[in-house]
Amino acid sequence: MPRPDPQPLPAMPRLAVNGIELEVLLEGPAEAPPLLLIMGLGVPLTRWPQALCEALLQRGFRLIRFDNRDAGLSTHLDHAPVPNLGAALRGMPLEPAYTLDDMAADCVGLLDALAIPRAHIAGASMGGAIAQIVAARYPQRVLSLTSIMSSSGHPSLPPPTPAAAAALFAPLPRERQRDAIVADALQRYQAIASPAYPEDPQQLQAMFAAEYERSFDPRGVARQMAAILAHGDRRPLLAGIRAPTVVLHGAADPLIPPACGEDVAAHIPGAELRLVPGMGHDFPAALAPVIADAIAAAAARATLQP
Repeated sequence: MPRPDPQPLPAMPRLAVNGIELEVLLEGPAEAPPLLLIMGLGVPLTRWPQALCEALLQRGFRLIRFDNRDAGLSTHLDHAPVPNLGAALRGMPLEPAYTLDDMAADCVGLLDALAIPRAHIAGASMGGAIAQIVAARYPQRVLSLTSIMSSSGHPSLPPPTPAAAAALFAPLPRERQRDAIVADALQRYQAIASPAYPEDPQQLQAMFAAEYERSFDPRGVARQMAAILAHGDRRPLLAGIRAPTVVLHGAADPLIPPACGEDVAAHIPGAELRLVPGMGHDFPAALAPVIADAIAAAAARATLQP
């Protein structure tokens, strides 16, 4: 992984969107094609690696990064109850504080606040699911879609490996100080990272320390996870997507196995599937050009449409 991003100075104040406020970072020329980047479960906009962002800027995009609700410096819904994820995983009914559809509406509201009528969108993991919903429900706002390391949510798809599931659902350490949380985050991350692209543990620890200082909110992560678990099967939505689409997935992803990416591509008309050998559930610096090329390929197909 590249050197972790320092916490960037926001390009503007938090924007009022969909009844909450979202922290936003804009990079690139105002006249360049806009690219909305949607991050995954519980992590802030700084998790998009600087090497990838620089590669995307070199390919001519204007980048829009933001913290999802309940992450980073955006609004945290502290008044909402914490869902019982254990019961939900055992099949009990789940009432999330909000849904992935709400988070998709956040994305569209952000484009409204920025006066951007249409944008290319790319999302990773949970962010990929949100991006799929945006493309399906708001087709007039989407130029192209890149779904990265995500899934359709169909129940027949393979689950995470036991090690990856343990990394995702293991309880946090009882000691909630920074050093303990950083060590725990490193262990979880390495359980799902790209086996062919190992990263410097010290750089990873610095990244997790910066994220801890930005925002540490296990309750917010639980609310996001509840939104994921409650959404269910997106195959019917995927069938209605008409935006040019690239599905990018690590061939060695233990958390969301490659079959999940294959399923997304199979259910979006005309989608292109790109499986990356040796890639897990992360963004290694060495793969920044590969990931940027996939996003640029989806965007290029949009420019060719009549």
